[in-house]
Amino acid sequence: MEPLDFIGAPIDSVGRNGGAELSPSTLRALGLPAALGGDDEGDLALRIRGDERDPETGIIASADVLAATTAIRAAVAEQIGAGARPFVAGGCCAALPGALAGARDALGDIGLVHLDGHQDLYDGRTSTTGEAADMPVSVALGLGPEAWVEAAGGASVAPDRAALVGFRDREETLEDGMRQPQRISPPPLLRPVEDLRAAGPAAAAAEVEEHLAAAGPFWLHFDVDVLDPGAFPATDYLLPGGLSWEELRAAIAPLLASPALAGASLGCYNPEKDPGLACGRRLVEVLAAG
Repeated sequence: MEPLDFIGAPIDSVGRNGGAELSPSTLRALGLPAALGGDDEGDLALRIRGDERDPETGIIASADVLAATTAIRAAVAEQIGAGARPFVAGGCCAALPGALAGARDALGDIGLVHLDGHQDLYDGRTSTTGEAADMPVSVALGLGPEAWVEAAGGASVAPDRAALVGFRDREETLEDGMRQPQRISPPPLLRPVEDLRAAGPAAAAAEVEEHLAAAGPFWLHFDVDVLDPGAFPATDYLLPGGLSWEELRAAIAPLLASPALAGASLGCYNPEKDPGLACGRRLVEVLAAG
């Protein structure tokens, strides 16, 4: 794996102190910047505070979410422009739209591998929580909320340059009325967790990498809730049936090793739910092995 430069994005879209916003500092203390082989660029001056849903966007603490997107976008574009490959350590998945927009600003056409237990295609109307972490793929594809898409400079990725990998929330999203990815035209590449297992995680991920790399650079976003709660309980929204550590290691390796990888981001590790930090240490080990 070529080096990745660590950028902390300490945000948690629940809008309170603590939780996932502690992830960058915790992962730094556990040695992730050194494990990634690049520089530690420190933490961006970001926070999301508030518990009210904005009537226009439907997002909790909407102004802070948009400001964070602007700051992350600028930092990622600057790093890539300087020849580096950034690793944006969230915080929650609300960091993704800014990171992907920055990569697009620097590189033009960009792909996305979204390795996540959730599809994240909610918007301000269909999200049951109003948390920005429900919506990053919608924003990346330019589907809304409108003000957040504008903060990201428009759509960052075309649907046929996106791959949703490892998700297992289909039933829940149908109940909530979330936009279904197969109805997007053209649809993204879909590899739910059952498809990963049927093909084998390494082979399935290698196929995704080949598909996206053939068209140019891509960004990897990794949400820890792609793991099963029995393997990784240190996150806020637990879904059964996720990957084991061994399956994750097999799936993430060909993506991190790809010459087409422009950068990566990590979301939704909550150190407050990780007494002794065993989950954090294992996370660093898997990313280093990538």
